[in-house]
Amino acid sequence: MSKQIQRFSISRRAARGLFLRAFLLLPLISASLRWRGFHRTKVLLQHFLSVPYGSQSADAQAHAILTAQTVRAASRHGIGRRNCLKESLAIWWLLARQGIACDLRLGVRKHGEKFQAHAWVECGGTPLNDKETELPHFEAFDATVASLSPESR
Repeated sequence: MSKQIQRFSISRRAARGLFLRAFLLLPLISASLRWRGFHRTKVLLQHFLSVPYGSQSADAQAHAILTAQTVRAASRHGIGRRNCLKESLAIWWLLARQGIACDLRLGVRKHGEKFQAHAWVECGGTPLNDKETELPHFEAFDATVASLSPESR
């Protein structure tokens, strides 16, 4: 029982740290997207990555899910409006900082007369910050926008 309590305490501490990082990162990403645009924001974020990528263990998948949930929570409680692109960039960057391989994906669809775009992060082919049932409605670009795997370095 004490191991479960200790594990819970550690994961709670990790989640609190992730929440704080995401809470601070999301407004910075939002401002950078507004002032610099998507490509220059992504390049800037990549500049601050020094951790080797590639972890795909069961623990990495669980931690990736925790990271996505934490970023979404920080986005809900933070300043500004929620946005799939800034949430996805934050998840993508935080996972890369932890050495977890993931892909930033963009997709489009035409809904009636409206053109819509969407961003999400996949880890091991599984979407982290979206429901798998929603994604088939978006036509994803063939290549990932930003892949964080050993081949991308």
